Amino acid sequence: MRYGYWLPVFGGWLRNVEDEGMEASWEYNSRLARRSEEIGYDLTLIAELNLNDIKGIHAPSLDAWSTAAALAAVTKRLELMVAVRPTFHQPALLAKQAANIDHISQGRLSLNVVSSWWADEARKYGVQFEQHEDRYARTAEWLEVVDALWRQDHFSFAGEHYRLEDCVLQPKPQSQPRPTIYAGGESEAAKELIARQCDAYVMHGDEPARVREKIADLSARRERLALPPLQFGVAAFSIVRNTPEQAQRELARITNVQQSAAGYENYQQWLAGTQLEQQVSLEDYSVSNRGLRAGLIGSPEQVAERIAEFAAAGVDLLLLQCSPQLEEMERFAETIIRPTAASAAA
Repeated sequence: MRYGYWLPVFGGWLRNVEDEGMEASWEYNSRLARRSEEIGYDLTLIAELNLNDIKGIHAPSLDAWSTAAALAAVTKRLELMVAVRPTFHQPALLAKQAANIDHISQGRLSLNVVSSWWADEARKYGVQFEQHEDRYARTAEWLEVVDALWRQDHFSFAGEHYRLEDCVLQPKPQSQPRPTIYAGGESEAAKELIARQCDAYVMHGDEPARVREKIADLSARRERLALPPLQFGVAAFSIVRNTPEQAQRELARITNVQQSAAGYENYQQWLAGTQLEQQVSLEDYSVSNRGLRAGLIGSPEQVAERIAEFAAAGVDLLLLQCSPQLEEMERFAETIIRPTAASAAA
């Protein structure tokens, strides 16, 4: 199992706690990234939103791509999975930018391709907002261009959304044949795009049995296309305590959220702009990506057992959120990552 985490570019993950002691600053995020690779984490996901959908639109949030470039220079082994939304980036320019960051990091860059969902953000930043199916059609074309430019030169393309003439991109990414492309989504359009054009499927939090079903579905789609197997990741919010009772008390604290919280209106827009397989609750709103449903809550023994169930279901990567992040990541590394690694080495 590989362990990744969301970089707290929004200053925290909880809707009901104004100050989680994890400010949206370069100083905090760079310190966290450098420490994380020392204690056993493999990857960080750098989310991309120009407005803060967790703490409210007036709160600060870091830019994903300039943050990734800076982290590439100050980390040594951490994979940098950077979110990218095709509606906000011309494909040839992003392919060039990503290739450069990949070289700075010596081959540690990967992409998390996200179809935009927040209509208000797009309007405020002067970007066209498209409906769900149109966004996925654009994303498919966008990925075709990026992939081609990472592999060849003198590339021309004439599509519905993009046109290029005799484009040359040098240097090519250090990662070969290309940086890993992750994506998530539960609509039919999303799953077909991921099966055809991506390398890894990242899922919202869910119990291992449901995750196993999703992995079987995407694996079958991939096999029908005669493409190599996908990697699979799952989102999770972790609460590890000495006893189950202590973990449940912390769970109660972070889910005591009211609809008046700063990001609730943004959350409603996310629900309206996506196509999910399950209904979500106000508790799901407490932390993003349905992370609580993964069930990484309890004693170290309980959490380790749950992780073993995910591994048996075919999961390669857990993408964690926790709060306060640095302290909880230290706890998770000490109680889960290091003992698991020691056991595997024995």
